[in-house]
Amino acid sequence: MTTPCPPICDENWPADIADMRTGFAGALNVYRTMAHHPALLRAWAPLRQHIVKDSALGAVRSELVILRAAHRMGSAYEWAHHVSRARALGISDARIRAMAGTPDGEDGLIADAVDALFGGARLPSNLERAISVSLGQQAVFDLMATVGFYSVLGYILMTFNTPIDQSVADEIAERPL
Repeated sequence: MTTPCPPICDENWPADIADMRTGFAGALNVYRTMAHHPALLRAWAPLRQHIVKDSALGAVRSELVILRAAHRMGSAYEWAHHVSRARALGISDARIRAMAGTPDGEDGLIADAVDALFGGARLPSNLERAISVSLGQQAVFDLMATVGFYSVLGYILMTFNTPIDQSVADEIAERPL
């Protein structure tokens, strides 16, 4: 499938975001695609830092939220990339697969929250309370922000048919879930 907005290669990288090419922005096709809109990519960076690195959810819970959001959106790019990231964090393939089904315990609570956001654009009060008790109030905000952040990325990826980065595609081909 062709893309109407392919990831920008180094030779064509926009001068106004030259400082971003060697960081996160140049590392993945999703951000190389976003580089077609330099102002958006620059504005994206601080929120990305919080969502990806500084979230109250922590790395493992964040990956579970992202996996469920990728599943709900049907974003093959996000699913593949976050299977890879989840594995790197030590999350088992069984636990990863469960995020596309009906997980139990805290993982089920996370899946229910993501599903509620996709299905009703809000967390029902009983679910918000359960997450707040289990993970903390800031984690409730970060869960919602993570779903929103990765939904926008999913819209971009699926609209522009952004190709899965080769290293991730190779990893998934060698070790299918």
